[in-house]
Amino acid sequence: VQLQACGGGLVQAGDSLRLSCAPSGPTFGSYVRAWFRQAPGKEREFVARVGMNSGRAVYGDSVKGRFTISRDKAKNAVYLQMNSLKREDTAVYYCAEGNNIWSGDARDYPLWGQGTLVTVSS
Repeated sequence: VQLQACGGGLVQAGDSLRLSCAPSGPTFGSYVRAWFRQAPGKEREFVARVGMNSGRAVYGDSVKGRFTISRDKAKNAVYLQMNSLKREDTAVYYCAEGNNIWSGDARDYPLWGQGTLVTVSS
């Protein structure tokens, strides 16, 4: 099973973008889906996570108030709505899944997607 992330692209500062993530097959029964990002030369950073059953969401400090994570249980998909994008949001965005571990640590997520590049120009 793989996670397939898409929706990245080149946008200008202040624009919006929506990322999507869905698995290629069945995944964990009780799980958490998260978005991380990694900019060139920087460590991977937690962006947001959502409980696929509860719908509870948590955000990283740098995106609070601008990004919204949501999920569609029927499609087993998660989305990341990114508004008011800034140059510092430029990164490869990764979708990840963990089995019922409520964590912002990338090491707790065993299943990852290939990443989608978001580039924000000024």
